[in-house]
Amino acid sequence: MSEFKYACPVCGQHIKCDSSQAGTVMECPTCFQKITVPQAPATDDSKFIITGTKVGERPAPNIPEYRAVAPEKNSPLVAVVALLILACVAGATVFVFRGQIFKSSTPVAPNSPVASGPAETYMKPATDQPRPKPAPPPLVAPPASDTNWMMDIATATIPDSTAAGRIHGKDFICERAYFENGGLMLRLGARGPVTLGLAINFGGAGPESLGSQSINITTNTTKAASVTLRWAGDDEKVVKENYDNGYALRVKFNPVNGNRLSGKIYFCAPDDSKSYVMGTFNAEIRRPRPRPSQ
Repeated sequence: MSEFKYACPVCGQHIKCDSSQAGTVMECPTCFQKITVPQAPATDDSKFIITGTKVGERPAPNIPEYRAVAPEKNSPLVAVVALLILACVAGATVFVFRGQIFKSSTPVAPNSPVASGPAETYMKPATDQPRPKPAPPPLVAPPASDTNWMMDIATATIPDSTAAGRIHGKDFICERAYFENGGLMLRLGARGPVTLGLAINFGGAGPESLGSQSINITTNTTKAASVTLRWAGDDEKVVKENYDNGYALRVKFNPVNGNRLSGKIYFCAPDDSKSYVMGTFNAEIRRPRPRPSQ
């Protein structure tokens, strides 16, 4: 009969016995637990220690146990592979969340394209060049209304908007105003022939004499300022209509400011088309050029 050693499943105490005691119950001399002696090992190698079974438990499989064997060291290749995996995971995390981790202090240019995909996101550095000013919107005449045509200037209210109205049935808005040779011109269009406009001749009065003055002309006033309406007919030729009286006019001039003469105007003509113009103007003062000395 061959002797062998086995280990207590509770405290690990090594117990010596022979093969004839396999399957019998013994008491551990250390923890006093009752142990079923395992079967003798098939090899006599003393490096393998089998374990007994605590009475009442299912018998443990006879797995040989190394005794006094140094722990296995990790292979250098395994460590390198593990480091590479960790580096890849960290790099991918930083790439995906780089917008939150690295916040740039450089402002994005207004027209810089920024793609929505994480692989295409890029920022274009802003420049110090000022933004181009947007073009002012074109002036549009307000809808014509017969209620604005009133020949009684005592009840007329002049709006604070750009002078506008209707001339011979055509919508009008003042896009340019100038004062020249004693006359005030309000016209549609900034240059070229006047195809729609209103001209008032104040008898040759200069801008300094009219500045800060108010002029009120009722329908029964005689020897009043001369008013001329201009519009393009069906054949595109400019038509003129003059009024020396019978119209209603109120003009409030502001003081002359440099080469500008601004103010408010209310005008109604006694025509069948119910022509009228009302609102504000800011006229350029055109001075006569000095004659060259002979």
